Amino acid sequence: MANLKEIQRQIKSVSNTQKTTRAMKLVSTAKLRRAQELATRSRLFAEKTNQVIAEIAMRIKCQKVGGIESRAFADIVAPKMVDIIFVTADKGLCGGFNMQTIKAVRKLMDEFKEKKTKVRIRGVGKKGIEFFKYNEIELLDEVKDLSSAPDMQRSAEFIRTSIEDYYDGKIDGVHIIYNGYKNALTQELHVNHVLPVNVDNIDCNETKQSMLEIEAEDNEKMLNSLIEKYVEYNMYYALIDSVAAEHSARMQAMDAATNNAQEMVKTLNVKFNKARQEAITTELIEIISGVESMK
Repeated sequence: MANLKEIQRQIKSVSNTQKTTRAMKLVSTAKLRRAQELATRSRLFAEKTNQVIAEIAMRIKCQKVGGIESRAFADIVAPKMVDIIFVTADKGLCGGFNMQTIKAVRKLMDEFKEKKTKVRIRGVGKKGIEFFKYNEIELLDEVKDLSSAPDMQRSAEFIRTSIEDYYDGKIDGVHIIYNGYKNALTQELHVNHVLPVNVDNIDCNETKQSMLEIEAEDNEKMLNSLIEKYVEYNMYYALIDSVAAEHSARMQAMDAATNNAQEMVKTLNVKFNKARQEAITTELIEIISGVESMK
């Protein structure tokens, strides 16, 4: 009888867990819709901004327009120090979402270590920050409540230090790593090298029609201001894209957990029925044996 009560307790416990995971899935689904809409709208602006910067880089590299020279487009072969900025979630229960980003950060750190390049780590998101602190890896800067509620002003303030240090020559590169949204079932890892602007893939032999004009009066100060806005928006878009991917990953994780709980309840019900049949059979045998002994 005690065994039956224990199985009933387990069934109740798993059923309550199933209700919780189902509710969390529904919440994540609702949040995903809003985050997906924002990410979709922001993606177009981000792509257009990247296209403009790429075209400016092409003009400067191939045509030397206006004699403009900016550190933003410098070809730094052997960087001495770089910034790696990662974005993870503030909460868990989203499968391997956070760990994929953390692994990408560790991999990039190892690559720079082989090149004798120093690395400064700057983190957004509680889960990633806790991981690196637990492993005694120093963080230059951290913020724990920005990835769950992306804000343009706060994200710009966060990355501005890296931009200023880059132009001052304190660092030679800025990388942003995050897990982005691809669709409702898939997340896509991004390792973006935002500074200096990559000009390696530019083919000067290609001819492209464009409305973009760069004049000699477009001095380095104005160009650097444009690059600053480009980097700031890349940081903000990384937060938007990451939060959409987080809700997508959590929705899948909670769906899997709900299904697993349902299967466990079925298994426990079968186990309960078998145990009850055994108990009834044992009681019948005892009753029959008692009657027989009285004859």
